[in-house]
Amino acid sequence: MMKPNVVIVLADDLGWGDLSCYGATRIHTPNLDALAARGVRFTDSHASSAVCTPSRYSLLTGSYPWRSPLKSGVLGGLDPAIIAVDAPTLPRDFHDAGYRTGAFGKWHLGLGWTDLDGSTRDAFSPGFAAEMQGHGRDIDYNVPFRGGPTALGFETYFGIAGSLDMPPYCFLDQDRAVGVPLEEKTRLVTSQRPGLQSPGWQDDAVDTTVVARAADWIRAQRGGGEPFFAYVATAAPHRPCVPPEFVRGTTEAGPRGDGVALVDWMVGELVGALGEGLENTVFVFTSDNGAPTMFPGDGDVVVHRPNGHWRGQKADAWEAGHRVPLIVAGPGIAANKVCDELVSLMDIRATLAEHTAEPAGVRGGAEAVWRVGDGTSFAPLLRRESADAGVARVLGHQAYDGTLVLRSGSGKAIFGTGSGGFSEPVGKPDDTGNGPGQFFDLADDPTETTNLWPNRAGQALDMIETFERTTGFIRGTR
Repeated sequence: MMKPNVVIVLADDLGWGDLSCYGATRIHTPNLDALAARGVRFTDSHASSAVCTPSRYSLLTGSYPWRSPLKSGVLGGLDPAIIAVDAPTLPRDFHDAGYRTGAFGKWHLGLGWTDLDGSTRDAFSPGFAAEMQGHGRDIDYNVPFRGGPTALGFETYFGIAGSLDMPPYCFLDQDRAVGVPLEEKTRLVTSQRPGLQSPGWQDDAVDTTVVARAADWIRAQRGGGEPFFAYVATAAPHRPCVPPEFVRGTTEAGPRGDGVALVDWMVGELVGALGEGLENTVFVFTSDNGAPTMFPGDGDVVVHRPNGHWRGQKADAWEAGHRVPLIVAGPGIAANKVCDELVSLMDIRATLAEHTAEPAGVRGGAEAVWRVGDGTSFAPLLRRESADAGVARVLGHQAYDGTLVLRSGSGKAIFGTGSGGFSEPVGKPDDTGNGPGQFFDLADDPTETTNLWPNRAGQALDMIETFERTTGFIRGTR
């Protein structure tokens, strides 16, 4: 039998509570609901960061984001690449295993642009700092960029450099800009930063164009006789919320809610492109981090709660920052199953390696867990009806400012005094690991209302010492 195809759809800023299969009533997501009915829906899945660049780094490398040159915050659209070209990556695993590999949509992991004076920036040089407000007017867009998707294991790439609110406002094809962005973008929507655009650029056509290219590529692979891996990263529902006309007003949650509906439509387009090949395709859907709730003008955040009942929002150390929807369906995967085990998007690389039986991981014996980088496979949770296959460990996440968050069972330690993100109080990170900090027991207090640090600081210290011993994390290197 042919190896299974793999499709990963990564939404941008889509929260745990945004899908109807996760309880949303003002947004209906029939395609994702159908995917959940065919597979496993996780309720305790987490991005390794509460913001997008470090979260994506972990998904594609299987490593903690603090291993990258970016220790906190996110990149701008003109920043250099933070994944080394010789690094092991998820697409490289599949490429080396004989898969065709394609990436489509938002990248936001940095690119090796060349300035007009011939100089370049290197994220691995001492003193590197991201430039979120970069305008890109000093870039030579006629020169191919380096260190992008096609340098990291993807044979095909089409998409955009960063989020839809940062320049350059142009499509990228393989390793170069399409339609050189030399025009100043004069119509800036909500949080869009000033910069250059390509001729005829339309914000609301980005996702429809990306999914059309991805669907065409999938259809082309179906008759090729080789398995394929497609990574599709949407721009929606991240700001600016600019859903195309055919989905405007289709939800009761405003333009951001319509952006969620657009993502669901994109999933339907990809499922349609797979056709009968869907039965031999592992389909993964998730989001890079939680939803922001500080922009009520983008849509309802009171009746419709984008992050469900979890505390906080995107960027925060609290649950809403990094607890995300995760649905996995496909051959050999249980149908209509809800899994409450703790998993991380960082584990996806190891999970796919085990589930597709490719030797990218390390297994110590018949019953030992499959590991890749820092990730641990949760493939047994996909195969078994019981929920007893979880692996006990101390799992890390981080907030926008780099604040370390550790989970062990239902215990959660935050090594900082506030959200570390967008919610008040922001507080300060603690680089000593000794406090002051926050400790919550999510079994008894899932909404993180009672800080138990005064009584549980010793347990938090045990957690960070275990984390250091097992991962090599060093306190104070945020």
